[in-house]
Amino acid sequence: MNKTVNKTVNENSAIHAVVSPEEWVAARQHLLAREKEFTAQRDLLNAERRRLPWVKVDKPYVFEGPQGRQTLADLFEGRSQLIIYHFMFGPGWKEGCPSCSMLADHLDGMLAHIAQRDITVAVVSRAPLAELAAFRQRMGWRFKWLSSYGNDFNHDHHVSFTKEELARGKVYYNYRMMEGGDELPGASVFYKDGQGNIFHTYSTYARGLELLLGAYSFIDLTPQGRDEDGLPFTMAWVRHHDKYEDTPTAQAAPACCHADASAA
Repeated sequence: MNKTVNKTVNENSAIHAVVSPEEWVAARQHLLAREKEFTAQRDLLNAERRRLPWVKVDKPYVFEGPQGRQTLADLFEGRSQLIIYHFMFGPGWKEGCPSCSMLADHLDGMLAHIAQRDITVAVVSRAPLAELAAFRQRMGWRFKWLSSYGNDFNHDHHVSFTKEELARGKVYYNYRMMEGGDELPGASVFYKDGQGNIFHTYSTYARGLELLLGAYSFIDLTPQGRDEDGLPFTMAWVRHHDKYEDTPTAQAAPACCHADASAA
């Protein structure tokens, strides 16, 4: 391909080659081959994820939700598979993490589709239910959001940490010791068999959660991409959806979940 630069696309963009349609198709075909390789590797990785061993869940977790107290088994709602998003919202917080909120914005419209594959999705945070409900109403969300306040669920899945753990300087997150705050994001997957036994099959954290961020998939298609290199931390540009201004902002939002977890 001829990489001679014919012109600058615009004053604000990096200089790119501008070529004939034929040269563009040749370059696109080369990238398409790479994309197909990536898709094949992703399929293999997904299959490997499904082959992971399981851990039986014996602890009787009880959550507070809109329908009252519910056990982990209740959250399956008659299906055999359950995905729980660990949303960063600690007790006493005025609002939830902006990055977790961006992910939550994806949920409502897809829940009916996911249910057709024998999967239930729920969101769990450590804040009391009343605090979650007020923020949920503000955001206009409809998905099931439950409080784990008073039980060990968040701690057992390594997304909430005690004062003693924090005092030691590092916490166990994303399968290693690292610096972190009292709340961090994650997602966990569970399976319930015909006898009612529940198994923990998978958990992912930090950049592993990008699988759930459809907005990034759109952004990654564009010439400028995520354009985050000059920011203090990954996703520093993200706001609650009711806080964006008319023009894109370059100023960083207050640090939240991904300020600590983005490099993990």
